[in-house]
Amino acid sequence: MTELREPLEASGIRAARRRYVTVCALLWLPPGLGMASLVLLFSERGMSLAAVAGLFAAHSLTVAALELPTGGLSDVLGRRPVLAMAGALNVVAFALVGLGTTAWVLTAGMVLMGAARALASGTAEAWYVDTVQAHSGPDAELRTGLARGGSATSAALAAGILLGGALPWLLGVGPDLGARLSEATSGAVLPLSVPVLLGAAVRIVFVCYVLTVLREPPRPAATPRSVLRGVPVTVLGGLRLGGRDALVRRVLLTAAAVGSALAVVELLMPGRTAALTGAIGSGAMAYAALSCAGFVCGGVGSHLAPFAARVAGSGERAVLVCLGGCAGGMLLLGVTASTTHLLGTALAVVGFCLFHLGIGAASPNENELLHRRVPSAQRATALSVQSLAQQLVGALTGLAVGVLPSGPLPWLLTGAVLFSGALLWLRRAGVRSTPVTTTT
Repeated sequence: MTELREPLEASGIRAARRRYVTVCALLWLPPGLGMASLVLLFSERGMSLAAVAGLFAAHSLTVAALELPTGGLSDVLGRRPVLAMAGALNVVAFALVGLGTTAWVLTAGMVLMGAARALASGTAEAWYVDTVQAHSGPDAELRTGLARGGSATSAALAAGILLGGALPWLLGVGPDLGARLSEATSGAVLPLSVPVLLGAAVRIVFVCYVLTVLREPPRPAATPRSVLRGVPVTVLGGLRLGGRDALVRRVLLTAAAVGSALAVVELLMPGRTAALTGAIGSGAMAYAALSCAGFVCGGVGSHLAPFAARVAGSGERAVLVCLGGCAGGMLLLGVTASTTHLLGTALAVVGFCLFHLGIGAASPNENELLHRRVPSAQRATALSVQSLAQQLVGALTGLAVGVLPSGPLPWLLTGAVLFSGALLWLRRAGVRSTPVTTTT
């Protein structure tokens, strides 16, 4: 019976891994499609730069406000219904953003997109961990599946940004299909709308896949009263984990350091590429290509995460090495911030790729350690706390960067923060096989 059970368990884990990878790809392809065209689409609709910034702020604030409650909802209600809700909201959000012509419609679309992002945050990963542990127990190997999910996410973003950037251009080539499309729809559909609307179609496929394929371990039936009572209790329990467990606290501090570095990269790299190319248009194209390379490096890093843990000797040491590599990439970006010659540009590209490679390799190792400390009933909440730490510190860093002088200083300061985050992993904490339990 034991010999029969092991192949069955292995088959179930492989199936869960395939489904998790597919969910990650379908979840992140639409944001990639919109990444290259969204700002230009808003500008084409007559939005000023300040209005565009306000639209993105509405999205970010919605995510931050709903991150913890939606994580608690996933833990109480279940992973599959919350993922389906996220996909359905995103269908509406992408349609509003792709077809909207007024500020209030576009704002509604961005708010719904933020709500969907919060609902999906950590939910698919929590489903995968729950499923694997249901098959093989709390000591099941998680790193490989988490790594492949990270690779699928990066690949979907890279493919999406390339396709989303190419579609409007292709529609303007030859017979100018874009002008005909805009005329036929009375201006509702522009060439820049097509990637966003394609993203809405992908979201429909995502919802169908989640509802028909994802199965999760049984959980107590949820009633409206149990949800209203359970979500706040789960959120408070998730927040307490960081105070009670040193390793969980270390993961949260690391997420904050990474959020700081990501904010600097996302805010300053577009301007650097535009300065190098000498024009905004060519700079945008160069940044899209560079972003695609960064996503590819992040995917390669995620794929190499199990190898990094084997070579380093443990997941904790792998996080230390990988985050050290990230800090090295930020250092290269800092020392080349004021240079425009070919060697400096090449070193900056190397630093950019090293930064994303390190993040990709560190994340699955961090999250495997996190999942071994967190009970299933608070798993999505813990991932939401991690995401919230990254987003809030990233937002504060963005405000600080706005008042710092341009040049190497912002890069070097956040590189030092990232290096400090890596040093947190010098002190080894033994990983317990049983998760922390919290009393409420």
